[in-house]
Amino acid sequence: MIYKIQPVPKPRMLQSDRWRRRPAVLRYWRFCDECRLRKVWVPESGGSITFHLPMPPSWPAKKRALFDGQPHRQKPDLDNLGKSVLDAIYQDDCCVHDLRLSKRWTSEAVGYFTVEVELI
Repeated sequence: MIYKIQPVPKPRMLQSDRWRRRPAVLRYWRFCDECRLRKVWVPESGGSITFHLPMPPSWPAKKRALFDGQPHRQKPDLDNLGKSVLDAIYQDDCCVHDLRLSKRWTSEAVGYFTVEVELI
């Protein structure tokens, strides 16, 4: 399943985030709302999430063609991206025990993520 939602890493939350509106936290809360609205689903086992992150618009066309679909080896961290999805859709995400995560570059202007289920 393809979810056309810009992936957002989970920020480190502070006590002051209850009243202080930091941009990173606001982006994360919007991401969580969008995941719930679109009914994102991740299986408890046998699933994989691939995050497709957009290339900077300043990159030349030659570099964009070279990196399209290649592994993304920069920030944001993969564990924070996965944590944001699981925390957005599960009340208690400890039930997820087998999940594969990866991230790749995309030439599209807005990032997205895909969820695949491994059939046994």
